[in-house]
Amino acid sequence: MHGGGTSHNRPAIRAGPQRRRTITDADPDAGPDAGGGKPDEDEGAKEAPSSTGPLPDSGADAVVKPAASASYNHDKMVSYANKYWDHHNDAYRTYSTDCTNFVSQAMLAGGWDPKGGAIVQRTSNKYWFYGPATWWTSYTWAGAENWYWFASKHSRRTKRLDNVWKLAKADVLQADWNRNDNVDHSMIVTKKYRGTPYLTYHSGDTHNGSLSKLLSDHPRIWWYAHRT
Repeated sequence: MHGGGTSHNRPAIRAGPQRRRTITDADPDAGPDAGGGKPDEDEGAKEAPSSTGPLPDSGADAVVKPAASASYNHDKMVSYANKYWDHHNDAYRTYSTDCTNFVSQAMLAGGWDPKGGAIVQRTSNKYWFYGPATWWTSYTWAGAENWYWFASKHSRRTKRLDNVWKLAKADVLQADWNRNDNVDHSMIVTKKYRGTPYLTYHSGDTHNGSLSKLLSDHPRIWWYAHRT
């Protein structure tokens, strides 16, 4: 599995407000890395993908949002992503497909506590931890599909959003590019401007890419929106 899934057909996203430079996505066939893999658990079926239909205009950008947990610091998550979107943090390995590794770093910065840490726990989606080597790091840390199950099912650290337009700052959007029930890519919301979320991610290092452009270019993708 990629750090973002088994097939990583990532789209190009143009700049949103205050984006610092133009980025073109990496090769969509970047190849697998050792970030994720087949888990110990049989997870069953996912919930339905999040809708992309427009919402009524509320006139608010959800600067303050109802969080999945009051213990998380969303400003720190966003600050981390803004700082390390293109200058990767040397304290962590960079995977060949690095999107979920990057999101996990931001979640850790914002208050997610590691769970587990033993080598034998690596292949279970019930655990989430970064270790001194790839083979000592949980699949859920850098594998998008594995992260989905840890975050939404086993830890309940995220809550599903039924519509992508409900995404607010520090929320996470994941993509299943091939609609094959395997999540391929993870992104964090670092801005919401006039009702539009803007996404930041690795593997094609991108800062504040517009959700509007993403949906326009790729209308048939399955999206999974997480409230953090």
